[in-house]
Amino acid sequence: VDMTDTMEASNLLVVAVDNAPNNTVYPQMADFTFYGGLYRDVSVICVNESHFDLDYYGAPGIQITPEVTGNDCKVDVNVYVKNLTDNQVIAYTIYDKDENELYKIESRETSVTFNIENVHLWNGRKDPYLYCCEAEIMENGEVIDNVCSRFGCRTFKIDPDNGFILNGEEYPLRGVSRHQDRWGVGNALLPEHHREDIGFILEMGATTIRLAHYQHDQYFYDLCDQKGLV
Repeated sequence: VDMTDTMEASNLLVVAVDNAPNNTVYPQMADFTFYGGLYRDVSVICVNESHFDLDYYGAPGIQITPEVTGNDCKVDVNVYVKNLTDNQVIAYTIYDKDENELYKIESRETSVTFNIENVHLWNGRKDPYLYCCEAEIMENGEVIDNVCSRFGCRTFKIDPDNGFILNGEEYPLRGVSRHQDRWGVGNALLPEHHREDIGFILEMGATTIRLAHYQHDQYFYDLCDQKGLV
């Protein structure tokens, strides 16, 4: 919600939820419980007039698309920016898993392409290696706003005879279906609940996971990538 035009010197912010039937969300009947209430964090975010777009379909304002070819990987980076001025540039940086800077591009363009040579592949449970891409709006050497996201470089396909193929090798998919709820908490899971769930799933030897039947907390998606679950 963009509150810019309604904000005053002094404000009272009220967050309210409505659990009435609503045909614009998922079906109201299913084989799992629909909880009411507010079960995700609510944050007030203040940004400069020049900033990465917070209204672009609920996304973080950065899109990273890796494409592995041979030993290298082409990484297309797109950002969504509001009110970029003539004296501002965007600094794009790729970091390795240990946050060492690998590549950097400064440009006024909202799309750039990197080429990671001898790329370290994300390889499931065996080696869930993640790079990081950061984009910064710069003005006179000062960072006005920034976004960042981790990403893995990998290839995959589904073969009718050999099953799931990850980075050119057969990769058996064995896993579970997970709901983000629990007794006494409902959908309002805390980070420690998500970590406990991922710990149980990994302990049983799973290589894949199905997130049923709705959008789970982004925190859990990130855990899946970090731990190597497909």
